[in-house]
Amino acid sequence: MPAPTKFISHLLLAFFPLGILAQTNFPTRFEMSGGEETATYEEGIGFYQQLAGTFPEIQITEQGPTDCGKPLHLITLSLDQDFDFSSLHAKEKAVLLVNNAIHPGEPDGVDASMMFLRDLMLERNQYQPLLKDVAIAVVPFYNIGGVLNRNSTSRANQNGPKEYGFRGNGRNYDLNRDFIKADTLNARSFTQLFHKIDPDIFVDTHVSNGADYPYVMTIDITQKDKLGGPLAVYLEETMMPFLYESMEIAGAEMIPYVNIFGDTPENGYSQFFDSPRYSSGYTALFHTLGFMTETHMLKGYRERVWATYHYLMATLKVMHRDRLQILQIRQQTKEMTKAQSKFDLAWELDESRHTPLRFKGYKSEWITSEVTGQKRLRYDRQQTFNKQIPYANHYRATVSVSRPDYYLIPQSWRQIIDRLRLNQVRLETLSKDTTYDVEVYHIEDYQTLEKPYEGHYLHRNVKLRTERATLRFRKGDVRVPVNQWRNRYIVETLEPQGIDSFFAWNFFDTILQRKEGYSDYVFEDEAAQLLATDSKIREAFETKRRNDSSFASDGRAQLDFIYRRSPRYEAAHLRYPIYRVPAEASPQTR
Repeated sequence: MPAPTKFISHLLLAFFPLGILAQTNFPTRFEMSGGEETATYEEGIGFYQQLAGTFPEIQITEQGPTDCGKPLHLITLSLDQDFDFSSLHAKEKAVLLVNNAIHPGEPDGVDASMMFLRDLMLERNQYQPLLKDVAIAVVPFYNIGGVLNRNSTSRANQNGPKEYGFRGNGRNYDLNRDFIKADTLNARSFTQLFHKIDPDIFVDTHVSNGADYPYVMTIDITQKDKLGGPLAVYLEETMMPFLYESMEIAGAEMIPYVNIFGDTPENGYSQFFDSPRYSSGYTALFHTLGFMTETHMLKGYRERVWATYHYLMATLKVMHRDRLQILQIRQQTKEMTKAQSKFDLAWELDESRHTPLRFKGYKSEWITSEVTGQKRLRYDRQQTFNKQIPYANHYRATVSVSRPDYYLIPQSWRQIIDRLRLNQVRLETLSKDTTYDVEVYHIEDYQTLEKPYEGHYLHRNVKLRTERATLRFRKGDVRVPVNQWRNRYIVETLEPQGIDSFFAWNFFDTILQRKEGYSDYVFEDEAAQLLATDSKIREAFETKRRNDSSFASDGRAQLDFIYRRSPRYEAAHLRYPIYRVPAEASPQTR
C-alpha cells in the first residue's frame, strides 16, 4: 500500500545520523524498520515531546495516574494554539479524540497516530483547511502497563509487529471492559480526560480476531439503535458512507467488523453490541460518536498501520465537512436527553431484520485436523467470492424504564457517589434530614456468572419487585436530579436491570447476604404465634404448602417462609439501596 509520506530506507539511515533525521523529518521506528516494528513507550513519548518542542500547535500533557505508576499522556493539536477544550467548544470547533494501545498487542494506532500528527504539521499548508475548525486529541498509550510488558509471543493469531505489548494492564485488567465500572486508575484518569475534552468523535484503535477475509480494515461503530435519535440517523446515512468511500479511494477498502468466531462470514454475521463496558458504548452514553477500528490480524503490520492512518485522515475530513451538523446534532441530543422520559436498559439482536452487505471473502472448507483428528476450519485464499450477505445490525430493547425525578443515594454508598462525580453528574447533598415518598426495588431473582470476569462475577437477568415507601434520609445523603444531559449514564448505571449497571458489576453484593438469622427451636414458637394471629401470613403459607409439594415436605423452608414475612426479617436484605423519587412525590422535611 503506498505511504502518504516519503518512506525512510535503511540506506538513508546509513548516511545520516538518527538525531539529525529526528530533528528534520521525525521518522518513526515503524518507518525505519520497514514497517515491521512498533515504537516502545519511551520512543513514543519522546517522539511527541520532540513534536511539541518543534511545533507550537502541538501540546503534550500528563492527565493522571495509571496502575503501573506512569502518567496518562494526552497529545493535543490545535492550529490556533488554544488547548483549552472549553474554549475550543465555545469557538464551535469539532474535537476528535483518538485512544491507542488499550490492547498493547494491537499497536497499529500507536504508529499511525504518530505519523498522522507529524504529517499534519509537516504538511500543514495542505491540511490547514481541515484543521482550521477541528482540534485533535490523542492518547498515545492508554494501557501503559501492558505496553511495558513487551513480548513477541502472546498474540498467537497476529502477523506482526516483531514485538508488542500485552493485553492486560499492570493489574491484569482488560481496560476495554472497565469503562463503566472504573476499577483501574487508567479508567479513572481516562474518565476525567474524556469529560474535560467532551469529544464529538471518539476512535479507539484495535486489531481483530476471528475469521479470515481480504479486507485490511474493519470498523465497529456505536450500535445505531442503542445510540438512537438524530445522531444514529447521521451516523448511518451520512458519516459511514463517506468513511467507506474515503477508505476505498485510499486503497484500504473497509467493511463492518466481522463479528464471528469459529465459523465463516459467507452466510452473514451480526453487528457487535457495544455495551457501556466497552469504549464506544461508554462514549455513547454521553452522545459522542464512537468507533473501534479493527485491522485484520493476518495482514502485514505495514498494511494495517497505513490503513489506520487513512482512517484517521478520513475521520478528520468528515469532521471538517460536517462540523456544524455534528455539533448541532450533539447539542440537540443533549437537550432531548434532559427531557427524555423512557430509557432502554437491555437489548437483544433482532434476527428478523438484516441489512444487505456486499462482502468479498475467501472460500472455506472443513478438513480433518492433523492434530486432533476432528474437523477443522480452513480458508483457501486462492478461491474468493464476492456476494451479498445478510448483515444483522438491528437490536431491540428488552427492558425499559421510566425515569424518576430523582434518585436518592445514602451517603454510605460512596463508591457509587464517587463514580457519579467522576463522570461529572450533578449531585445535590441534603442539607438536613428529609423524609421522601419513594419507589423501592427488591431483588426477586438474578443470575450470576460462574467464573470471574474482569475481577467481578457479573449479575444478569435481574427480576425486581417495586413497592412504595416513606423513608427518612439523613443530612449528607445525595439526591441525583434526572434532568441532565448525562441522564443516560445516570439511568443505565443506577437501574439494576441495566446490562452494565453498578448492580450487575457487584457494587451492591452486600445486600444479597443476610446479616442476621435464627435458631429453629427458638423461632418455632413465634412462627406458630404468627400463623395464629396474622391471617395474611397464614393464607400465603397454606397456599404455598398446598401448591408446592417439595415445600410441604421441607420443614426448614416452611419456617424460613414465615421468618421472611415476620418483623424479625431484616429490611436491608435484597432491598436495593438506591431509591427512586417519582414525579408526583414531594419531600417532607423533619
